[in-house]
Amino acid sequence: MRLSRTRCLLTLLLLPLWEMGCSGLSFNSVPLPPVGTYQRSCEGGAHHRQRRSWVWNQFFVLEEYTGDEPLYVGKLHSDVDKGEGQVKYVLNGQGATSIFTIDENTGDIHATKRLDREEQAYYTLRAQARYRENNLPVEPESEFVIKVQDINDNEPKFLDGPYSARVPEMSPVGTSVVTVVATDADDPTYGNSARVIYSILEGQPYFSVEPKTGVVKTALPNMDREARDQYLLVIQAKDMVGQMGGLSGTTSVMVTLTDVNDNPPHFSRKSYQFSMSESLPVASVVAKIKTLDSDVGPNAEMEYRIVDGDGLGLFRITPDRDTQEGLVTLQKGLDFETKSSYTLRVEVSNRNIDLRFLSLGPFSDTATVRLIVENVDEPPVFSLPLSKMLISEAAKVGTTIGTVSAHDPDSTNSPIRYSIDRNTDLERFFNIDATTGVISTAKPLDREVNAIHNITIFAMESLDPLQVGKGIILITVTDINDNAPVFAIDYETYLCESARPGQVIETISAIDRDEPQSGHRFFFSLTAEAAGNLNFTLRDNKDNTASVLTMRGGFQRHDQTMYRLPVFIMDGGSPALSSTNTLSIRVCDCDPDGAPQSCGSEASMLSAGLSTGALIAILACILTLLGMRQPLYQKTSICFDILIQESMNIVHVPFHVTLVVPS
Repeated sequence: MRLSRTRCLLTLLLLPLWEMGCSGLSFNSVPLPPVGTYQRSCEGGAHHRQRRSWVWNQFFVLEEYTGDEPLYVGKLHSDVDKGEGQVKYVLNGQGATSIFTIDENTGDIHATKRLDREEQAYYTLRAQARYRENNLPVEPESEFVIKVQDINDNEPKFLDGPYSARVPEMSPVGTSVVTVVATDADDPTYGNSARVIYSILEGQPYFSVEPKTGVVKTALPNMDREARDQYLLVIQAKDMVGQMGGLSGTTSVMVTLTDVNDNPPHFSRKSYQFSMSESLPVASVVAKIKTLDSDVGPNAEMEYRIVDGDGLGLFRITPDRDTQEGLVTLQKGLDFETKSSYTLRVEVSNRNIDLRFLSLGPFSDTATVRLIVENVDEPPVFSLPLSKMLISEAAKVGTTIGTVSAHDPDSTNSPIRYSIDRNTDLERFFNIDATTGVISTAKPLDREVNAIHNITIFAMESLDPLQVGKGIILITVTDINDNAPVFAIDYETYLCESARPGQVIETISAIDRDEPQSGHRFFFSLTAEAAGNLNFTLRDNKDNTASVLTMRGGFQRHDQTMYRLPVFIMDGGSPALSSTNTLSIRVCDCDPDGAPQSCGSEASMLSAGLSTGALIAILACILTLLGMRQPLYQKTSICFDILIQESMNIVHVPFHVTLVVPS
């Protein structure tokens, strides 16, 4: 009983921080505080199991050991081992045999290789005591940890470096620029190996860095981009809280000052002078005014305006989008003879004003611009660039139409000679007096052929024939009543055999090439020789149309297939003009709806429609021709148009006869 108690106390003295009972396996090292116990009562030699629990413990081994001998880690021991060589110790797990070895007799553990905590921070192994004789376990296998203890062997590193940052110029002191971050691979839970302090090595006194946070800030006020726009900083991170012996790393920070509108614009000179030709077209740029501004980008964008001078309304000034120069452009035409110079007072200002810097002065400037008009030899100018004239189509050749006038705008006041551009008067209807500009007719005019003549007139300086001006004349030919009315179309009139007396068989209208101002008015009637016929009559509808009506019924094709009715048409002009137009009427067989089915031919009319008396009259004409003396065997071609009135049936009979007669 006393012997067992003494043995148990001895084990506890040797290995006080991890107990597995009086006969348990003990770990001898520098352990962490125990988190549990497994005890066996040693009182009275009786063993009473009270509580069993795995107790975690760990050995420590220093990383980066560079000694020549294996590094002693710790010792395993079982109280069953009496030192008689009956027990051996076995080691398994991570790094067993390759990194860690155990003396199977003594239980001593050594590390045979140099360890790096940053590669592997701990190793988990299993230990067991076995009887040497039969290799049976003395006790259950126990697991333990060998932790690699950190040393300060890694310097801080800026993984995101080098840095670049931007901060506005004129920023107040303490303005944040960028945050730099350094990492240290050493153990942050052990000592100060991974505790980093930041400092600035280059870049003072312009910038500073917060030691603990790495925030880079401005340290001077009123840093001016226009004086210097970039700064290269060197930032150091040192571990061991910056103490002596700590490791350090550095990174660079390129800080660029961005522009703010802290500089007012100003003209490069207080006065400018430019020359411009009086012949420049509207919208031409007549001057470019250079303006200076130390700022860039939107902060150097300009606005211009003309604040005073004698060219208001004649000129305009706007900024060039690319160069921001002031462009003076012409808004109206120039005339040296009217005004030879102009003076303007112009103002420039920034488009985007930063109110924080208004105290630096007015962000605008003024300058005087003098513009000199240069004289050029200009072509003659017509008093009216477009003239309109009227002339009656009844005008005789040589009638004066109108006069054009042009003058030399230059001070030389050269005499002018006029001519017509014949490309615009190909048929030479008009003439112009070269000296006076009087335009007259050269040929008779016909409004119905050409109602408007567009003529170009040249005005040439006598002293300089190369200076030629152009004017346009529109000559409108007014109408007279010189065209008689005629049928509107070639009518083809059909008369059904079943037509009744008083039936309208055709409605006719007329056209007239003239265009009276009050409109057309046509009058229709039958000619005097046709007025008494018993077949047809004509009714004037008083609307520029007339209706043709039958006076009887019973028309038959075998009696007469064709009727020709002469119609007299007169216009309302002064004097009135008239014409006689013949309406041909065919007699047809019609269906019940009045649509023609078959009509007689004009050839059959000769045999069917002429009486014996008409045929005798025709033969008498032929015999008369045979009695005429003609050259020997001369061919004679004679056309007849015989108007025969037979029982008031007006018939026109055309004939074409070719005779060969002896002389």
